[in-house]
Amino acid sequence: MPTKRGQALGSTATTSKKRKIDPNAQKYYAVRTGKRPGVYLTWNECQAQTAGYRGAQYKSFLTRSDAQAFVEGRNPSTASDGTQEVRYYAVAVGRDPGIYTNWEAASLAITGWKGPKYKRFDTREDAIEFIRTHGNEAAQKALREQEGQEIGPPAKKSEQSSPEAEPNIQCIYTDGSSRGNGRVGAVAGVGVYFGAGDPRNISEPLEGAVQTNQRAELTAMLRAVEGVSIDQPIRIYSDSKYSISCVTDWYRNWEKNNWKTKEGPVKNRDLIEAIRAKIEERNATGTKTLFQWVKGHASDVGNVAADALAVRGAIRK
Repeated sequence: MPTKRGQALGSTATTSKKRKIDPNAQKYYAVRTGKRPGVYLTWNECQAQTAGYRGAQYKSFLTRSDAQAFVEGRNPSTASDGTQEVRYYAVAVGRDPGIYTNWEAASLAITGWKGPKYKRFDTREDAIEFIRTHGNEAAQKALREQEGQEIGPPAKKSEQSSPEAEPNIQCIYTDGSSRGNGRVGAVAGVGVYFGAGDPRNISEPLEGAVQTNQRAELTAMLRAVEGVSIDQPIRIYSDSKYSISCVTDWYRNWEKNNWKTKEGPVKNRDLIEAIRAKIEERNATGTKTLFQWVKGHASDVGNVAADALAVRGAIRK
């Protein structure tokens, strides 16, 4: 007997159905991104906050708690129509970088691309941070174009090293320098730049017997986190994708594998764990610790300043 068009072979009348929804039940309209995010009791109130707002995100739920969770960036298991919540696929490096809400589209952006970098997230905010942290300049541009008002226009070069570029977030630039990196007799320095004339700026020799650029970069990040109060949100800018990946991504698998790789023990474990410990302390209080990659030795004022501090620290060794 032929199957109906669109019906999978082998399906039966016992296929799962959507849960029945009481049409008279109170709905809660959650606005995650809009003129004024929050939970609303009527569609008209919700529409007033989202109509004409580019990049608006909103959805209805059957409970206030689920609606509030959506507003806060978390994804409840189901929405009021019984459908599963959306997942976000962030492509930081690929043929077409950006944020996708289905795997089919995301896979096309990375298939056949050498060294793609992508990851699935439950919230758009986390997906955005992943691209900001791991994406190259093309990815950053694609993100701004895709998200529009949600991300805002690209910062002017004169603003990139200014803490006021992001209200309430302290911008910090970190860098490491190693003279003769990888060779006997190498000497390394640490640079942390909070701003012009800021007394918290750091220029110091790298401590310890191992004088590599990677240890200097990670030490600079640790000094940066140590240099602010636990309730101060920060964004650390670094030109080291290795260091950023260590403390935002790779450490998870290393912890699961008892800090061992196929090549042997994970290098710089002590610094990575120290940075993660500081981040977890801040996470426990709800304080953001963000990381963003910048192109090194280019025109970014903050990165150039951090590099100069690191070089000076190496010379003092």
